[in-house]
Amino acid sequence: MTKTTTYLLLMLITIVVGTFIFYNWCSECATAVTKTEPATEKVIVKEPSATSYPFAIDGNGFAYNTNDNYNFNISSHDILMPLSADLTKGVSGLQTHLGTNTSNVINVTGYYTSEEENNTAFPNLGLARANSIKNDLASKGFSTAQINTSGKLMDEMIAKDGTYWGAASFDLEEKSDTADDDLKALFDKINANPLILYFDTAEASIYLDTEQRQKVAEISRYLDKVDGSTVSVVGHTDATGRANTNMRLGQDRAEFAKNYLMQNGIAADKIITTSKGQTQPIADNTTEEGRVKNRRTVITLK
Repeated sequence: MTKTTTYLLLMLITIVVGTFIFYNWCSECATAVTKTEPATEKVIVKEPSATSYPFAIDGNGFAYNTNDNYNFNISSHDILMPLSADLTKGVSGLQTHLGTNTSNVINVTGYYTSEEENNTAFPNLGLARANSIKNDLASKGFSTAQINTSGKLMDEMIAKDGTYWGAASFDLEEKSDTADDDLKALFDKINANPLILYFDTAEASIYLDTEQRQKVAEISRYLDKVDGSTVSVVGHTDATGRANTNMRLGQDRAEFAKNYLMQNGIAADKIITTSKGQTQPIADNTTEEGRVKNRRTVITLK
């Protein structure tokens, strides 16, 4: 091999090696490498399943179970009608059982969630729902003396399309031995500290606080349990204006309160309304504070 050939071969080797080093180790000149992000796993959010509580009773000689039940829209105590055929069959059987077992009572517990609005006169929406179910049972021939109602917070309830399916439970038991004494004590309690509704001047609107809602529930319970019992609703006014006008205003307020009680499940024939107008003040009509106290409707048991 001649010197010239050797020289050319060395130059070629140098160029090849230099090019290799240039493209693989020069940080400024190396060909950019495209990075591929690792594939991410797709997260699927599963919607929680709607709850559905059955109409299920098993005890005291009666058993019935169906997935159908009383249903309610969110924030409502109105039963969705019509009832299913299976539920109607179970209710009919329960009526027959209670009719022949008068010492039995059915406990109806209405469910509600803390996110719902309670626009009823009852302490919670669950109790209002139980009261609606009680009224439906009464319309089918049940004795309300054999129905107990209560409400239960059930935040685990999940609605479907705006409806809670089966938002109630039922339980049969023997009537309490102290039931009659408890009702007598309830009568005395209500009349010793009656439900009093106050009204703005020349207006008839009702806003109940927690204590007043509890009193409505207790009044409703007593009326259900005691045959022949009634509730007295007496309207009063302050002394502003003419006496005959105030007598009519007192009656209007009493009638307004009656309608409010009826809307919340108390039967019309259980409510007796009267007016005393301005004739029975409990405070000084010469002061605004006194007049506010005199504009009232007093609700007691008879």
